[in-house]
Amino acid sequence: MISKEKMRLDVKWATRQRLQYIELMAWYCGVVTRSDIARAFDLSDPAATKDLKLYNDLAPGNLLYRHNVFGFVPGTEFTAVFANLAPAVVLPMIAANLAVAGGPYGTESIFGLPTGKLPLPARLPSPQVLAQITRAIHGRRKLRVSYRSLSRSEHDAPRVLEPHTLVDTGLRWHVRAYSEDNCDFRDFVLSRIVDAQCLDDPAQSSEQYDDDWVEEVTLKLAPHRGLDAAKRASLLLDYGADGGVIEIRVRRALLGYLLQRLNIDSTPDHSLNPSAYQLMLLNRDDIEPFAAWAFHQPAA
Repeated sequence: MISKEKMRLDVKWATRQRLQYIELMAWYCGVVTRSDIARAFDLSDPAATKDLKLYNDLAPGNLLYRHNVFGFVPGTEFTAVFANLAPAVVLPMIAANLAVAGGPYGTESIFGLPTGKLPLPARLPSPQVLAQITRAIHGRRKLRVSYRSLSRSEHDAPRVLEPHTLVDTGLRWHVRAYSEDNCDFRDFVLSRIVDAQCLDDPAQSSEQYDDDWVEEVTLKLAPHRGLDAAKRASLLLDYGADGGVIEIRVRRALLGYLLQRLNIDSTPDHSLNPSAYQLMLLNRDDIEPFAAWAFHQPAA
């Protein structure tokens, strides 16, 4: 019997993307039609029909044709062959309206599932600045930047960085880089970089020398003690916790951002409003050396 992995490898990449879309539509929308495929990939109806036939040849029994919907529905023994059906993978694809990057979709939803998102400020650099940063990362080269720090008076003073990773905190993007001025690894907010130049000089550092990036710790959280039992139980279910503790492995360099993103009560006595801070930090002493800047200060 041919393995799923062998089956995927035997199909060309472009075709594999369409077969993946067929599985996503069938599983998450309950039906996939010839017109769905034709619209998503700008194909003719005969070409879309050919893809459906190929899928059924490669994964017999996965899809069943139903005349009442003029399309295919997942069978009772449906098993994904080409797509990763994990919600963590699928939901961003649905939100971004992507079956594959660069598709001809326009404003039309190719999954037929409405989505919404918060209108957060962009907080992004110019394309010219971003290109210099990404080229330095890709080429492992030094980067000269003009950076507007919130903590330094000499705004826009040039610095030389050795960047290794772009980071999305959910609220902003920053670049993790070695700073020659400070002789350590730091985070630089992309939107505060007003000018950047990728240099010819090779970077001497890399992520493997960035201890706070390489090393991970376990963040231990629990539903806030100020919530009633029913709400605490719902939160444990929400976060998929088997016991009474929510554990998250995270890079030390990202701890503070995670505390902020999840609105965690990090005060020693967990004194913040539980309606606003539904989770409380249990292992404050373990986390403090790496994320004290993000801790809530106790009331005076």
